Amino acid sequence: MLFPLKNNSKSVILPVHDAEPWLDECLRSVWQQDFEGSMELSVFNDASKDKSMTIIEKWKVKLEDSGILVVIGGHSSPAPRGVGYSKNQAVAQSSGPYLCFLDSDDVMMPQRVRLQYEAAVRHPTSIIGCQVRREPPSSTGRYTRWINQLAADQLLTQAFTSHGPTVIMPTWFCSRAWFSHVGLFDEGGQGVPEDLLFFYDHLRKGGGVVRVDQSLLLYRYHPRAATHSILETTIWSHRVRFLEEWALPRWATFTIWNAGRQGRRLYRSLTPGARAKVVAFCDVDENKIKKGFYCYEDSKERPKPRVPIVHFRDARPPFVICVKLDLTEGAFEDNLQSLNLREGRDFLHFS
Repeated sequence: MLFPLKNNSKSVILPVHDAEPWLDECLRSVWQQDFEGSMELSVFNDASKDKSMTIIEKWKVKLEDSGILVVIGGHSSPAPRGVGYSKNQAVAQSSGPYLCFLDSDDVMMPQRVRLQYEAAVRHPTSIIGCQVRREPPSSTGRYTRWINQLAADQLLTQAFTSHGPTVIMPTWFCSRAWFSHVGLFDEGGQGVPEDLLFFYDHLRKGGGVVRVDQSLLLYRYHPRAATHSILETTIWSHRVRFLEEWALPRWATFTIWNAGRQGRRLYRSLTPGARAKVVAFCDVDENKIKKGFYCYEDSKERPKPRVPIVHFRDARPPFVICVKLDLTEGAFEDNLQSLNLREGRDFLHFS
């Protein structure tokens, strides 16, 4: 089979570790792409012990017969090196000017490469994502709605929430030049949120975030997914530091919306300088409001900080909101909307 010049190809980046149950369907979805330009598939096998390599070799023949160059790398060490390392290696051994990231347990819709490439050409310094269909359909309903329903401006303003990147990693598509400008994925291995750290670095460099508003990926949920190995406390720490670095410097003072556990946790997690900007907590719970203030007992300051607790209508923006969305049957969202505020300027979501 003769292949077009490799440096014109769109490179699908596929890290693999023990992906036997899903790999056939994943690779078939690469083969079924309707993109008419040249493509290559860059697979990096991260010490798989199952039949993943047998499946990859089988599909290599079929893919190359259809004109898709397949580049295979990997290692057979006793232990895997992790997702970040595998993605970096898959990128390094590929050659196309555009990178389409894919997880080995997911499935691309036929038009994915074509539509995201078109968007990437228009937005050369952006990460391009897409909407997804979750499998099984009943899993992570709130998260899936959030992925698919964020407005264009919220792709930046909601970058601090516990959900992580506003376009999920298995949907990412970007130019190689921009990827190289941002830098590599963190290679710390299991327990490191390499996608979140790259996303933050991308935003620090002034990158944009764009979503193709079509469902272009079957996004699989299962107990073996790598995301389950990352501790919530690790994610929390990275989120707080990024909030302090990227958002809070714009504000002289701010109010934390939620006088409960999450709001107090955020307050305690802030550095002293950021904590000093908190002028109040606000809430709707009369029992919390009646207490009048929150005292940070573990503070080394003297006197210990006492932060007022007020009703949200008596509070002044900007707000860092520590109330989870889509859990109060619209009550919280109605309260927020009643204040006629602008997201990003007057408030940010942190939960």
